[in-house]
Amino acid sequence: MTERDGSSSERARRFTAEDVAPNAAGWELRREQPRESLRRAAEEGFAGLLVPTSLGGSGASHVEAAQVFEELSRGCMAFAFSLVVQNNLAAGVAASPNRALAERWLPSLMSAGAIGAFCLTESDVAGSDAAAIRTRAMGVEGGWELSGAKGWVTNSATADAFSIYAQTDPQLGWRGIGGWLVVRDAPGVAVEEPYALMGAHAMGTGGIALDRCRVGDDDLLAPPGEGFKAAMAGIDRGRAWLAAMCCGILWEALSVAVAYASERLSFGRPTLELQAVRFPLVDALTDLQAARLLSGRAAEALDEGAADARLHAAHAKKFASVVAVRGILACMQAMGAAGYRAEYPLSRHLAAAKMAEYLDGTTEIQRLVIGRTLADSVGEPVHPPPARVTR
Repeated sequence: MTERDGSSSERARRFTAEDVAPNAAGWELRREQPRESLRRAAEEGFAGLLVPTSLGGSGASHVEAAQVFEELSRGCMAFAFSLVVQNNLAAGVAASPNRALAERWLPSLMSAGAIGAFCLTESDVAGSDAAAIRTRAMGVEGGWELSGAKGWVTNSATADAFSIYAQTDPQLGWRGIGGWLVVRDAPGVAVEEPYALMGAHAMGTGGIALDRCRVGDDDLLAPPGEGFKAAMAGIDRGRAWLAAMCCGILWEALSVAVAYASERLSFGRPTLELQAVRFPLVDALTDLQAARLLSGRAAEALDEGAADARLHAAHAKKFASVVAVRGILACMQAMGAAGYRAEYPLSRHLAAAKMAEYLDGTTEIQRLVIGRTLADSVGEPVHPPPARVTR
């Protein structure tokens, strides 16, 4: 790993100011996934954050990675989420028992010489019902044959390698799911045109179809029985990081709105002094502080390997995405009609916040995850009360 100046979050702040923020509006206008900027982000170590230093990665914690993604999201959440997917694949390859696969792919993934994509969701079944995937993997001599279709694939616009999760035996349910790394130009692979979306085009989201695509045993990322668990581990990380990213876009929206309302005059004084303007921004700031606490705890739980890390990630992602939408709308309203103008980033951040309510499981899915432990969660206080002092 090369020496770099400053902490990862400091480098992310500089990179956002110099590369992401000045270009984000143009990426959105052109519906462009900025591959060259992804490569430059990789030079800062942002494509192999969780990969151990012994393998050439940054060896960062989940907390440190969350701080990086929060900073990057202030410029463009879609760009940051593209890097989340890249990091998840690099971490998965580094942890794979298939060492030949790691040797072949890890250096190029960490340098962003190869862009990676995560392919679990399928458009013809409920996107959040991951265990019900229909893409099949049939064992053949020397490897496997994959057939099926994946939707909502982040990075599909430029991806060189797709991590495909497929079912080997439907009777086994989630235990039959394995994962394979498939190259873009492999026979039987058809990558669709990227989706036209409300926003967040820098994610390069689209679909991919596989028709009897042959892969070898050396392309196996996670064997059947381990594939689903590997995919869900990546989703848990994604949820915790998405919460931090929602904090980033709400933070930026508040910064823009407060600066604007401090300078604009209304009835002879700055509009920020008007309670009708100030109070909604105060509420958004309180929500931001609470979301930061939840996202930080989720990242800490992942670092600790806590049994309830998934629950913390669900709480954080659910809350942060909802308050980001609400808070950014409040920021736009505080700016009056100016908040609607494209010269300010608020409308772009609003589209990203709404996308965050779908990514890595909808808000409703987070409620399902939390609801499974509802009785236990309310049975005891989250934090024990202080000991009573007797005199």
